[in-house]
Formats: sequence, C-alpha cells, structure tokens
Amino acid sequence: MTLTGRSIIGSQLAEPCGKAFHAVNPATGQSLEPAYYSASDSDVNQAAAAAARAFEVYSRATGKAKAAFLRKIAEKIEGLGDDLVNRAVAETALPPARIKTEIGRTCFQLRIFAQLVEEGSWVSARIDRPDPHRTPIPKPDMRSLERPLGPVAVFCASNFPLAYSVAGGDTASALAAGNPVVVKGHNAHPGTAEMVGQAVRDAVRDCGLPEGVFSLVFDSGIEVGVALVNHPEIKAVGFTGSRQGGRALMNAAALRPVPIPVYAEMSSVNPFFILPGAMKERGAEIAKGLHASVTVGAGQFCTKPGVIIPAADVENSAPVREFVSSFGELMKAPADFTLLTERIHSAYFDGVRARGAKQGISSVAQNLPEQNAAGFRVGTSLFETEASSFLGDATLQDEIFGPSTLLVRHSSREQLFEIARNLEGHLTATIHGTEEDLREYADLVALLESKVGRLIFNGYPTGLEVGHATVHGGPYPATSDGRTTSVGTQAIHRFARLVCYQNFPDAALPGELQNDNPLGIWRLIDGQMTRDAVSSVPKVQAKST
Repeated sequence: MTLTGRSIIGSQLAEPCGKAFHAVNPATGQSLEPAYYSASDSDVNQAAAAAARAFEVYSRATGKAKAAFLRKIAEKIEGLGDDLVNRAVAETALPPARIKTEIGRTCFQLRIFAQLVEEGSWVSARIDRPDPHRTPIPKPDMRSLERPLGPVAVFCASNFPLAYSVAGGDTASALAAGNPVVVKGHNAHPGTAEMVGQAVRDAVRDCGLPEGVFSLVFDSGIEVGVALVNHPEIKAVGFTGSRQGGRALMNAAALRPVPIPVYAEMSSVNPFFILPGAMKERGAEIAKGLHASVTVGAGQFCTKPGVIIPAADVENSAPVREFVSSFGELMKAPADFTLLTERIHSAYFDGVRARGAKQGISSVAQNLPEQNAAGFRVGTSLFETEASSFLGDATLQDEIFGPSTLLVRHSSREQLFEIARNLEGHLTATIHGTEEDLREYADLVALLESKVGRLIFNGYPTGLEVGHATVHGGPYPATSDGRTTSVGTQAIHRFARLVCYQNFPDAALPGELQNDNPLGIWRLIDGQMTRDAVSSVPKVQAKST
C-alpha cells in the first residue's frame, strides 16, 4: 500500500496544502516518510458536510447492512497483513506481537458490534399499548427506541494505534449506531492511521454506502480538532487522551451555540488494594503480578495501577514489609523502556522528578536514563509515602504516564477507608483478598463502587477484556461521563438518543416498533420483555383503587 500523507475526505484525497509533519520512530528519534499534511478548514468543512449528507441515508441502514459493513472493515484491515504491522512498529516501537494482538482486538470489536446490530435488540424498543377507555383521559399509544445522533468526531489515542484509533472502539460503536464518522488521526502514528483509513474507505465503497460515512483528517497540532468540535454538523465527540485535552474539548463543546456531548476518557491511577489475608498468603506472588501490570506496554496503559495501598495487619506487619521489599527489588531491576512520543517522554521525566522532590515522598526505585539519550527511553520508578501525605496532597492522584507507581502506607483499617473515601474518579479499582478479607472489608467494595467503573478481585487491571458486559469508564476525571463505557458493546449507547412515536399508524413506524415485530427483536411491551408480536402479549389489567 502506498502512503500519500493526505487526509481522506469521503472517497477523495485532500490536497497537500496544510502544515507538514512526519511520524518519528520512538526507538531512534528518526523521522519517517512520507510527510503528512494538516487538513485545511475547507477539508474539515467538506468532511463534515459529506457526513451530514451521508447521515440521511446511513442512519436508516438496516442492522444487517451495518453488520456487513463492520465485518468488511475487519476483513480489509486483516488484509493489510505485515505492511500494517511493520508500519505500526516503526511509528510506536511497540513489539510486533503487541501490534498483531491489537489488530486482532480491533477486528474483534468490529465483529462484536456487527453481531449486536444484526440481532437488533440494542435499540431498547418499548411499547405501551393504548387504552381509549381509560378515564378521565384516554391512554395514547407510546413507542420508543434509540436512534443515531448524527456525525461523530473521533480522536485517535496515542497509546493504542489501532484499538483506540481510526477503526477502534469509538469508531466501531458510532458506525454501529448508524452515525457517519470523521476521525482525527494521531500525529504520532499517521502512517498506521492512513493504512486503516484506506481500508475503511474501501469498505464504504464495497458496501455501496454514501462516501461521507467515513473521513480521516490529519493535524500537526490542535487546530483541526478544535475546528471539528466546533463544526455545527458534528453531533458528538469520542476522545481518548489527557485530562487537559479532554477538558479543552468538553469546554469547547459546551460553548457551542448548540452544545454536544463529549465522551472523553482522560486519566486514571487505578488504585490497587491488598488486604491483610491476601498479603499474608501470597504477598510475593502479588508483587510479581503487580510489577508486570505496572510495566506492561512501558506503563502506557490507561488501566496501569498507579497507586498501591497494602493493608497493614496491626498485629503482624511483617508481610507488608516483605511485600514492599519484594516489589521494590523488582522495580529496581535494570529495565529499558521506550515511550511512544517525545511529549509523553518529557512528561514522564517531569512527573517523576516533581514527585521525587515532594516532601513526605521517598524514592524506592528510580532508573532514569539520560533524558537526551537516543529515542524516547525511560526506566522504572517507585515512590512511597504515608497516608497522611497522600491525603494532604491531591496531586499524588495525578497520573504519571509510564512505568511508575506510588506505594501508600497506612497504619489502620480506618486510614485505609479514609484513603478510599478521598479517591477521585478512576477507571478501575483492584482488591486482592481472601473470603475473610471480603467479609471484614465489605464496606470497601461498596465505597469503591462510587469511585470507579470496574472493580477487580484478585486480578490486575491491565489487559481489558472486550465483551457485552465490559465497562471502561468511571466518574470524572477518569471520563467526562461516568455513566458510559468506551469499550464493549454498551459503548453504542453513547452515540444514540431516545425517540418516542405517539399514536403512529403501524406501517409508518420503524420495524423495531411495528406490531408484528418483523425483526424478531426483544422488546418491552407494557412492562413485559418479549419477542412476541404485540397482539400475542396478554394485557395486564390495572387494579382499581
């Protein structure tokens, strides 16, 4: 496949007239060809206008048609083979095995959404039958379902060049709901983005869909992203990145003449609690698993455990000391990681140095190479503090993106609960414990439910499974809207809205709401979940008062 360095506007390539930039190999610091060109204001306008025109047709596409499209995208991506793997490796310094795993995950996401929309029940169809004899006011016929929002702007993530990028979860869920998508490629891996973008464009063509269903625009800075969020034809935004970036998009979207939702995944330190029974039984084992979780992908996972709270047994603190010693030795071991971008690299150095300079913080391990070494290389860092310092400094909950974490010591059960109460919103919280621990710390689980989107027991937060029950979200600042998820099939509901039809004739209703249920989906009829036709569901007689 030939890389052009140009944005994809529907079926056309944009003219190379904007600011030029290059991808950089993180391992060597060398620029990669070709040059890429930022989209112009005209490109953004054309992409958004084409998406709006396509919405009029694509929003009415059947579940089977959308499913065929999503499967075709997966097929096209897989057809890129080693060319895609090699380019992604060059742009990210991630190993080929990781890239192949991510391709598999990306295609699985597309296919699981295809399965969801082909079956069709995701639209939450509800039917309340009329009662013309009800007094004093007759009851109308009311039917509702979820319908697509309109064109969606998707911002690619830096740390997942495929699964959270051009054809990743945000794009897959928006397309599945019936929305055209305009993707802003990440400037760290534009070649990978273009290859996948060409695959999606070709899938649009092969499936006979309007060309505006998909566009891909490039940007050397932030101007194109801001223009997208402010464009009146864009109706929602999907974003994965920093808190600063997410907040900027949220603010811009809120200040529009017609505000739109921004679904932003931003930052999380994913607190990791080790309760006394588990600490005593398998502290060394947990130390090994935790080290692997902190350092996997050079610590560039949004689910990396960034705060560790080992529970103290008042009568026997030896297991905690042994755990800290074991974990510290693992983190001190020489390690050489490559971060994804110069910006992430600089932020890691700044974050580690600032944390090490704080009062009440001690450095257990710090393996920092020279900041001007070739490529974006870093080592591990481990800090330790007391509960009082952690509770007194909100910045200790700030994410350091990379292979770094913080141990928080405490001396009582009450202090552990105080730490939990003062946590801000995070994506995950992990608890390692025994059954006895869970009984003794039952209130901890209830407390953490209000702080995170996913609770993990005796496991590790990295390595998120994609499925129908998956929740990858959490209260602010982990995400902009803690009621939603950006991973798993429930992500589709971010890009849909409820529409109600009152007293419509059957033939004028969407198939999902028609009496005979021609699509055979599950529906809630008068409060009863069923796949039967309306006439086959017995009416529940209201009790007289």
